[in-house]
Amino acid sequence: MKQLLAFIRKEFYHVFRDRRTLLIMFGLPVVQIVLFGFALSSEVKNIGITVMDNAHDINSQQIINKIQTSSYFKMKEPAKSYMDVEHQFKAGTVKCALIFPANFGSDLYHTGKAQVQIIADASDPNTGTILTGYLTNIIANYQQQLNPGVTPPYQIIPEVRQLYNEEQNGSLNFIPGVIALIFMIVSTALTSVAVVREKELGTMEILLVSPFKPIMVLIAKAVPYLVLSLINFIIILLLSVFLLHVQIKGSLILIFAESILFIITCLSLGLLISNVTNSQQAAMLFSMMGMMLPTMLLTGFMFPLENMPWIFRIISHVIPSRYYYDIVKAVMLKGLGFSYVWKETLILTGMATVLLTLALKNFKIRLS
Repeated sequence: MKQLLAFIRKEFYHVFRDRRTLLIMFGLPVVQIVLFGFALSSEVKNIGITVMDNAHDINSQQIINKIQTSSYFKMKEPAKSYMDVEHQFKAGTVKCALIFPANFGSDLYHTGKAQVQIIADASDPNTGTILTGYLTNIIANYQQQLNPGVTPPYQIIPEVRQLYNEEQNGSLNFIPGVIALIFMIVSTALTSVAVVREKELGTMEILLVSPFKPIMVLIAKAVPYLVLSLINFIIILLLSVFLLHVQIKGSLILIFAESILFIITCLSLGLLISNVTNSQQAAMLFSMMGMMLPTMLLTGFMFPLENMPWIFRIISHVIPSRYYYDIVKAVMLKGLGFSYVWKETLILTGMATVLLTLALKNFKIRLS
């Protein structure tokens, strides 16, 4: 028993001396509990909405007031025409719109029925369905206030339109997130072990004494994964079009260019991880756990970012896949051009430049 206890004590010492093990044992569970406990929710809140009020009567204003007091919606600039509504959808400032006809109040009191139009961004079908449900419930609640009886004489009939996804095809929201996730796994995780593998195998000395410059070594490591990622991207597009019946509405050239930029960003991150770690296990663990979970949880394709606490929304701004996900949705699903995604493109370009510079600076030309 003394020998067993001594061995157990020694193992405890090893664990406490290894900071990475302590981080995995105590840090990762805390992060997961916080994320799943506070950030991830099936509810949809703080969604941008615009209203085009052609009626300008007391009934439309009362419904607008109900929407403003709801925690589900955040009122944006009122729309004056359908062009304004379309522009706000394309700009991404709103995900739903409520349109009152000019004769809304008079129809309600003279004929007993009135119609309103609800337009939702259904590129994420679940969110679009939830938003239309929220608005329909608010209108139904207002209708009950007008009609305290069991059989209401006044009826407000919502006319629902799911923008960008009339068929409610769930694959439209799933595919952009899967593309970002695959790129992150293939490009970042596999590249992260590229340099550190040379260290473990003892072949790094051969590379260091060769006439190759450090940047050439990094490029040589990254090019195969860039090619493999592009092949993966082509396969995903073919499966999406022919198997899942997804219509690509935007420019294929723009999608390819943005994908290459995102792949370069992922490769730069993988090379940086590979240069600052000393073992393949540590590099793989850091890239898989450190990047795959944020890609799944903080890009918006599994859970709406608007519903998360402000601290997680801030953290999501440093996740490259968030911007690529927004770009793919805008170009492939909505058919928008470069003028609508130039900000995300500029951010990804800056991230790729910074990560590649850091990877080059952390590439050690002398082995310790």
